[in-house]
Amino acid sequence: MTTNRLASSGSAYLQSAAHQPTHWYPWGPEPFNAARAGDKPVLLDIGAVWCHWCHVMDGESYENPELAAFLNQHFICIKVDRDERPDVDARYQRAVQTLTQQGGWPLTAFLTPNGEVFFGGTYFPPDGRYGRPGFQTVLASVLDAYRSRRDQVQAQAQAISRVIAENLDEGAPGEISPDMLEDAVHQMTGIFDPVNGGFGSQPKFPHPGALELLLHRWHDQPSEKIRTIIDRTLQGMASGGMYDQLVGGFHRYSVDARWIVPHFEKMSYDNSELLKAYLDAYALFGHEEYARVARGIVRWVRELMSDPEGGYAASQDADVGLDDDGDYFTWTRDEAAAVLSADELEVAAAYYDIGTAGEMHHNPGKNVLFVSATVLDLAQRTQRSAESVAVLLRSAQDKLRAARAERTAPFVDRTRYTNWNAMMASAMLRAAAVLGDEWCRNHALSTLERLRRENGEGNAVAHTPGGIGGLLDDQVQTAAAALDAYEATGRHEWLEWGASIMDRVWIDYWDGEEGGLFDTARGRPAEEGLLPARAKPVQDTPTPSPNGVAGIVCARLHELTGDQRWKQRGEDLLRAFAGSARQLGLYAATYLLAVDWHINPATHLVVVGETGDSDAQAMHSAALAEFVPRRVVQLLVPDQIGNRALPAALSGMVSGGGAPRGYACTGVSCSRPAEELLVWAATLESLRPTAMS
Repeated sequence: MTTNRLASSGSAYLQSAAHQPTHWYPWGPEPFNAARAGDKPVLLDIGAVWCHWCHVMDGESYENPELAAFLNQHFICIKVDRDERPDVDARYQRAVQTLTQQGGWPLTAFLTPNGEVFFGGTYFPPDGRYGRPGFQTVLASVLDAYRSRRDQVQAQAQAISRVIAENLDEGAPGEISPDMLEDAVHQMTGIFDPVNGGFGSQPKFPHPGALELLLHRWHDQPSEKIRTIIDRTLQGMASGGMYDQLVGGFHRYSVDARWIVPHFEKMSYDNSELLKAYLDAYALFGHEEYARVARGIVRWVRELMSDPEGGYAASQDADVGLDDDGDYFTWTRDEAAAVLSADELEVAAAYYDIGTAGEMHHNPGKNVLFVSATVLDLAQRTQRSAESVAVLLRSAQDKLRAARAERTAPFVDRTRYTNWNAMMASAMLRAAAVLGDEWCRNHALSTLERLRRENGEGNAVAHTPGGIGGLLDDQVQTAAAALDAYEATGRHEWLEWGASIMDRVWIDYWDGEEGGLFDTARGRPAEEGLLPARAKPVQDTPTPSPNGVAGIVCARLHELTGDQRWKQRGEDLLRAFAGSARQLGLYAATYLLAVDWHINPATHLVVVGETGDSDAQAMHSAALAEFVPRRVVQLLVPDQIGNRALPAALSGMVSGGGAPRGYACTGVSCSRPAEELLVWAATLESLRPTAMS
């Protein structure tokens, strides 16, 4: 089999196109030099290995020998993996959105030889189906415009580049105030779906950052309104088809308002943030359903996404072929009947709504599994006891799970992206604390140790092992995970690593004139096209805003170390976006969580005890499991402090020697030291809001 220039790429998405007759280039100076030398327009295709329509367009167009020959003759073609190059994707998405008011993947952009966009779109069918222009027609029109109306093409390209340069900076200075949080809750309430949960109508995305913000607000000011938004959303997602009812883990989003029919790809970054949200809701409300969902995510990660040496895969594909739309995850009635007994089928079909008419347009017999009845409902309906229904349901689940495992599974991209690995490590440390799962703790720490080892002794991290560097999100997510590792272990080197990364961030990414952090480091090697444009993101898109994460990390570093420079840096950062984030509400939840850290008091849970002391370990574990907004946890072992400088308050706590004891302080108010486990449990209980329900 002949291959193109993508054959040596480390990207699974680019490797999947290495056999295509289209003469693809990877991103870099070479294709732009070729375009200038041949005076040809550039076709830029940005996609991902998990993207269904990317594979469809590949199969329909880029694998078509005749169309490929036309492209090879008249265009220079570049293929980019958006997971591998989020910096490229962010800029070209914004450019195409400027032209068409829509974006997504595959992104199909047409560029001048200097890399400026003059036309674009997303998926183009080969023959004009779905109300979209045919790709061959689009190519001919673009080529004609480039050849015969060059002045117009150049003028449009330059105009778009100017707009991008102006709009990539999402900062606008302003004052930070408590009403920013109230305004955000009001905005979320206004777009909340009271029937199905979630925000907006359809398609429906999970927005875990918004749920975290609402958990903070409910804890501080309990209200039925906020509790309803949290519960209805978490319960709606958990019972819908967006949650994989057999194996666990969430698909990327739901195409309908009821959370039933998902886009079937599963992303590491969605599941890490949703895991945190379900864990925190369980820790706060004690709802066992939330713990069940969290355990399901952990199971999916452990069984499918984890590397034994540490690290997490990036994604699981939606399907295994072009005509397949989630077939691995869905069931016809006959498929279910083939593996279940009559009694199991009766119960499972009613519970999961497995009928002869399903939800999938490409195959109307295919059913997405979602919870459509309770066990008690089924007991009444089938004249069985609730216990026998539960037994039949568990047996059916086991058989369906085993039968599904025999199917050809969608591809798993094993690439270890630093930002997503850090996010998952943080989530796993939280799962270890809340669920008591030791595997989660050990694997998360192995992941972070591997990440630190692979990046040498420096205080900056690359996007992938040996890959590009200089991306803000990798730095701040790693710093956040390092602080989580410090809180989980008490090992000071994690705190030092997190602080050193953030010191480097302020050197490489801080905008000394307008404030805020750029998404790429200054001093990176010069790149083509729109890459020189600097972006300062504050929106969650959908991963947490790196400026928001940086604001939270600064607040945590200030609380953990007492060093005022972190407080000042955090305040400067938040002010740089306060004028723009106020209007974003739902879409700036991570930034608003950083505002919450800045304007409201933190809670310190400090445990002092000797190494190996079982009572101190139990107190530390209880502190880690508790949900309190703006919480920091420290485990201090007096004989390991050495010459390390401690804030005055911590020095006083340690001075009493090594007898185990716990301290809980919110703002400037501290409870009496707890020297027994029961007293410590009561102290933690006192931190919970009185309106618990």
